[in-house]
Amino acid sequence: MRRRSILIAVLGALALGAAPGLAHSSANRLTLTASNVNGSVGAVITGTTWSVEGSMSHFVKGQKIVVHGFDDGKLILSKRVALTRSGFHVSIEVATVGRVTVRAIHFASARAPFVVSRDVGVWVVAPTASPNERSFSVRILQAQLSALHYVVGAPGVLDDRTQRAVLAFRKMVGLPRTTVADTTVFAALAAGEGAFPIEFPSAGRHVEGDLTHQVLALIGADGQVQALYPMSSGKPSTPTALGSFHVTWRQPGVNNDGMVDSSYFNGGDAIHGYPEVPPYAASHGCLRVPIPDALTIYDWVRIGTPVDVYYR
Repeated sequence: MRRRSILIAVLGALALGAAPGLAHSSANRLTLTASNVNGSVGAVITGTTWSVEGSMSHFVKGQKIVVHGFDDGKLILSKRVALTRSGFHVSIEVATVGRVTVRAIHFASARAPFVVSRDVGVWVVAPTASPNERSFSVRILQAQLSALHYVVGAPGVLDDRTQRAVLAFRKMVGLPRTTVADTTVFAALAAGEGAFPIEFPSAGRHVEGDLTHQVLALIGADGQVQALYPMSSGKPSTPTALGSFHVTWRQPGVNNDGMVDSSYFNGGDAIHGYPEVPPYAASHGCLRVPIPDALTIYDWVRIGTPVDVYYR
């Protein structure tokens, strides 16, 4: 008798599993992810359009999904969207600063169960950053600057190196030559500005000194920018010579003129570190770079490395 009861139970379970609309009810999952946010940082700048995308593990035609968004616990978004085979998509833009949490809900219907996604959280941060600030705003700033090959510092901190990257970027886009990371910098980054246009893309591994923007670029063998630094070239009374040169000799450390880690490319003209690197042409003909960057550049440059110096 016991064996018969077990068999009836198994057959009943199989019949229930085969019933239309119930086959996957207990296993159906609703997934939700954020896109157009800054990677692992999970943050966006205020006013930026981003989105959430989702899907149900078992598609049922004609179903609807409700997406709710909360700004620090306050409901700011409620949108009903159709579920398709490819899922669903909702665009979001938040003008305030805070923590936005989004979840998706499928309310129970005759053909699919009630399902709720896991919450997706995104930080919405201000498009500004102050010196030595440690924040998600700085992480976004650094991520965008690094994507353009400006050399940034410690992750999440607007330290001196990151401020120098801001200066180099501002030079390239024509903003006032300061280290201030304000809304104009974030707006220019969002607009896709600031890329360094290589003047000699077929020259292989070389250095370019852009005297117009006062930016030094290290170009790899593949013709792609590897690193960008602010620099100061020769002042009007002692201008840096224009043309194509090669590094002829190198001098590590500090010399009697205060030049640090020098790579000479035209007589006494060198790429070197120096205590004073103003945002304009101020040297005696050399290409000055900040001392903290000098050794990295010195190690990258070799005897024979081409150095191209030009105005755009």
